[in-house]
Amino acid sequence: MYQIDLNSDMGESFGAYTIGNDEGILPYITSANIACGYHAGDPMVMDRVVRTAKERGVAVGAHPGYPDLMGFGRRKMVLSPDEVKNYMKYQIGALWAFAHSSGLKLQHVAPHGALGNLCQYDREVSKAICEAVYEIDPSIMIFYCAGAVLGEEAEKMGLKTAAEIFADRAYQDDLNLVPRKQPGSMITDEDLAVERCIRMVKEGMVTTITGKDVPIRGDTLCVHGDGAKALAFVERIRSAFEAEGIVIRNFQ
Repeated sequence: MYQIDLNSDMGESFGAYTIGNDEGILPYITSANIACGYHAGDPMVMDRVVRTAKERGVAVGAHPGYPDLMGFGRRKMVLSPDEVKNYMKYQIGALWAFAHSSGLKLQHVAPHGALGNLCQYDREVSKAICEAVYEIDPSIMIFYCAGAVLGEEAEKMGLKTAAEIFADRAYQDDLNLVPRKQPGSMITDEDLAVERCIRMVKEGMVTTITGKDVPIRGDTLCVHGDGAKALAFVERIRSAFEAEGIVIRNFQ
């Protein structure tokens, strides 16, 4: 049986600014990565998304990133492992409070943006993130980008893990995501994106930006919820998966 969790980044609005279509996307996913106020989001947004996720039966996870509202957490920062660890505790703790007060368990932690990209190869940073999660609650799962050392560090610590693959992002040969500023980083052809998703789940393979086929493991598929056609795309992926006999469910 083929099985996959569908996740999306949520709660990225801030104050008077609205980003994404959280309420529209939530009925179609099984796990929500909720911004924790550092790269996006605020307490009112966090509360609203957690409550809506509970109504929809969607598992919630923290999506912590760099303290970089202006750059949406996509700019590189030089932080010590202790700083990373404490920034993670601060953000995870905030989302945990909203989940707990709504009667939900925090299912996972998924590092965001430039911090998540760093977890592909930086073991010190990855270990710091895992230590933060372990010290808060060792039952919380780590979402890591397929091929990232973050997954290895989490497993060393005894944490549960889920390898994350992306519906609309191009891969390099080493399974790093193609940088957003580089041409071809985003898969804009919906037919191709859906075809790639099915292949990653059923065959465990993906074609990289160089045209090479490489193995890839995916436990959870990220579908971005902030594009103009995001809702239609998520609907299409769900329909395609159901037609292919791929079961969609979260980990709880």
